[in-house]
Amino acid sequence: MLALLGRWTADHRMLVLAVWAVIALAGAVFGGTVYDRTQSVDGLRPDVESSVARERIDRLAPEGERVVAVISGRDFNATALVDNASRVMFDIRAIPGVAKVTDAYTAGSGQVSSDNQSSLVTVELKPSLSDEEALAVADKVKAALRRIDAPRVLVGGELLAERTFGEQAVKDAAIGEGVALVVLYGVLAVVLRGIVAGSLPLVAALGTVAATLLALAGLAGAVPVSEYAVNVVTLLGLGLAVDYSLLVLTRFREERAANRKAALPDLLATTVATAGRAVLVSGLAVGAALAGLFAFAEPLLAAMALGGALVVCLATAAGLTLVPALIAVAHRRIPALAVPTRKQRPGVLARLAASAQRRPAAVALGVTAGLVLLSLPLLHLTLANSDARSLPTKSEERLAYEAVERDFAKWTTQPVTVLIEGGAGDAPVVPVLERIRALTGEAELDLRTGLPAGVTVVDLHPAGSGERLVGQVRAIDAQVPVLVAGPAAELIDARESTRSRLPIAIAVIVVATAILLFALTRSVVVPVKALCMNVLTLVATLGALVAVFQWGWGSALLGFEPWGALDITTPLLLFVFIFGLSMDYEVFLLARIKEEWDARTGDDRAANDRAVLAGITATGPVVTTAALAIGIVFLGFALGDLIAVKEIGVGMTVAVLLDVTVVRGLLLPATMSLLGTANWWRPGLKPGGTLRSRGSLPHRDVTSGR
Repeated sequence: MLALLGRWTADHRMLVLAVWAVIALAGAVFGGTVYDRTQSVDGLRPDVESSVARERIDRLAPEGERVVAVISGRDFNATALVDNASRVMFDIRAIPGVAKVTDAYTAGSGQVSSDNQSSLVTVELKPSLSDEEALAVADKVKAALRRIDAPRVLVGGELLAERTFGEQAVKDAAIGEGVALVVLYGVLAVVLRGIVAGSLPLVAALGTVAATLLALAGLAGAVPVSEYAVNVVTLLGLGLAVDYSLLVLTRFREERAANRKAALPDLLATTVATAGRAVLVSGLAVGAALAGLFAFAEPLLAAMALGGALVVCLATAAGLTLVPALIAVAHRRIPALAVPTRKQRPGVLARLAASAQRRPAAVALGVTAGLVLLSLPLLHLTLANSDARSLPTKSEERLAYEAVERDFAKWTTQPVTVLIEGGAGDAPVVPVLERIRALTGEAELDLRTGLPAGVTVVDLHPAGSGERLVGQVRAIDAQVPVLVAGPAAELIDARESTRSRLPIAIAVIVVATAILLFALTRSVVVPVKALCMNVLTLVATLGALVAVFQWGWGSALLGFEPWGALDITTPLLLFVFIFGLSMDYEVFLLARIKEEWDARTGDDRAANDRAVLAGITATGPVVTTAALAIGIVFLGFALGDLIAVKEIGVGMTVAVLLDVTVVRGLLLPATMSLLGTANWWRPGLKPGGTLRSRGSLPHRDVTSGR
């Protein structure tokens, strides 16, 4: 089937290119509108307790968005400042859409710092405003606050921070993609020894990204899509498209060098039948990994999984159709593959593999111990929801957040909100309120007013850990329903939701990838070993991220300030992406190793080692180049200012470097050498026996060039 596709693509190359050109043009024209249609996406499932409580409270007593400002640098009691600020406060109250202004100048809030050098202003907007209307009103409030005659006025709040996050996401994507593409083109042109050859993977990558943006723009009309998801999905699309293009292009050069008299359709038929099979299996493996995100059922992850599935399909389609068509058009401009000589040193991966095969036990033990050691910081992992601290260091919204946390924490601590189904004076509710009083030590509880009869809402302001209080309130034995909301409750629910559904996600990914690898290798042992190595890559990468982003090791070099935690979605996304891309390189290598094993005579350990080394020698250069290329792509995104995106960029760069050098270059050949012919065992195969696949390709000694 794949051979027929390769031949058809060669014969209809202009039609294939025309279809992709139309898709890319449509993506360039309409795909950019996805950034105008993105929105804030909830990271929690709607059925968890905090989400249910929040939705009910918002329905009973809706609250509007808030704009906060810190006025500092001048004595609060200065007459000129008091007069000026008071006039501004009354002007703000007159702005249509403003519901309430709380300040120390006209409302007597008392929210003044201990040194009298700063004060806090909170402006609540009307809850009936739409997102666009609320932002318009917030901008008017911000402009009014700028008129205050003080050395420093910092304006922020969740609404403005979310908009800045979206704008920064677009900016980071433009910078990241621009830098990555420029550097990537230079590297590819050098490695592939030609301007045209170096441009082919980039053309495929740009076509994939344009098609992805077009698909996401259509997707945004059906499901919520966040700016963060667009960044991550385009990042994945760039990497996969370049990887698949390199694999197909390199295999074409091999086939052309080995069959110089073969017609172009025959060469592309063989190329797509071999490299295309690896591309297809890899795409299915990455898609299966992304399907694991659906198991978590959070709206943000579900939207990202859907977008990721789209980009994987498009990158795979580009690898199987667009790249062969580009090769068919430009094959005369693609330099011939250099013929290895006996004096020429083999590639990096081949040298690492040969070294590992000489001392397989020591290498396997040493590499495993090193990866486990690198993963130890993971034991101290702290997860939290990103807030304004994930914005660039000099962002006004972040500076405002930090000023509020520093000088006004006692007034702005996020409350633990308790919803009780029953009136405050009802017999079943009274003991609940008494128990809450005992937990908090408060004589009077902050009961909300203006609620319908039969519902009680209490706002608690814990002196210590809000998470501890949430657990204590939820443990109260009550005769009426008691629900807890608030940021602390949401974080607890997010962690619990992840913990409870993680086994399902792991099962989906492991089963799907194991089946795909079995179909590729006809072995039970190889898939199990591959899954174990992927896990080692994942935990080592997460350990490194904890050290960098949570502890701050090297933060100055990367240009950010740590905030003591990783975003709660980062490990999940990295779990999926690392697992998928690790399988990417595993498939590239195993597909060729399996070809060499099927083509060789002999069923002993030596034949196994020769097949492994020959497969890595043949595929090593393309895997190394692909890793370098995708590392450049991820590093481009690591240059961005959003910490959440930087975590993904740095994490994927570390994972690729570890996976391609340490895991695939050393651990893979070492373990395959230790296992010998047992690598190829499957049920029904006698110990020590081997069943060759039908239709094995004729063997070529790639290590000697023959």
